[in-house]
Amino acid sequence: MNLIHQPLVSALHLLPKPLVKPFAMHYIAGEKLDDAVRVVRTLNAKKMMATLDVLGENISTREESLMAVRACEKVLHAIHEHRLNATLSVKLTQFGLKIDEEFCTSNVKNLLEIARGHGNFVRIDMEDSTATSATLNLYERLRSGGFENVGVVIQACLRRSEEDIKRFLPLKVNVRLCKGAYVEPETIAFKSRDEIRSNYLRLLKMLLDARCYVGIATHDEVLVQSAIQTLQENHLEKTCYEFQMLHGVKMALRAKIVGDGHRLRVYVPFGEQWYAYSMRRFKENPQLAWTVLRALVYRN
Repeated sequence: MNLIHQPLVSALHLLPKPLVKPFAMHYIAGEKLDDAVRVVRTLNAKKMMATLDVLGENISTREESLMAVRACEKVLHAIHEHRLNATLSVKLTQFGLKIDEEFCTSNVKNLLEIARGHGNFVRIDMEDSTATSATLNLYERLRSGGFENVGVVIQACLRRSEEDIKRFLPLKVNVRLCKGAYVEPETIAFKSRDEIRSNYLRLLKMLLDARCYVGIATHDEVLVQSAIQTLQENHLEKTCYEFQMLHGVKMALRAKIVGDGHRLRVYVPFGEQWYAYSMRRFKENPQLAWTVLRALVYRN
């Protein structure tokens, strides 16, 4: 983030939520499950898959966690009822990872059993580095416990990610590979764009060479083109991978990816905790912050 963008993001934090909400909702399906179902139907009609995320993380009580579990159960049932081409993404701190790991594990198993009954899949999202090891350990336990319908996320910005991938290659892991959304210290994370791109492509090649299923999650057009070249070099069928993008971001690029015959999944967040998610996205992409503030200034 440069010296111009930092004040812009800070300014957004000072604005009343009602002013920010109309712009945030461009990247969020809405506050209710019905909103998310409507968005997924539209995406499916455009030959795009989806993954639904009930917003919220870092809960502090078991009661909040169980409420999140119930909300995710409703998502899985709704996907099945409406015959949507969609999966579920979850964050472990929303299910009590930092309260009690056994409690969290039990909550995730409950969702995986429901998903398995519907022939569906659950992706465990990656959070900041304070949760990385615990998240990967829990994922490994789930796979060892017989759950095949679960995937994980690896962040290319983290220096540890190559070793993490090597650890999971024997499991034929299903990975969403992304750059990484959290601000981390340089001791554990690459900082320059070129370093992150280089590591991303190195990790992608490792996964594809091992014939792991990869969700190539990026809006970086350089990475998209490099990934397509890597896929062609590996002579992979289009059912062996997918591209992934965030709802509301680079619609022209995602349409091109689908138009070129690649599978693409859109990450569709929804829920009452939209504000914290939006602020993080604005911080990741300060150009969005500029767009919001400019629209507010010139809306009259």
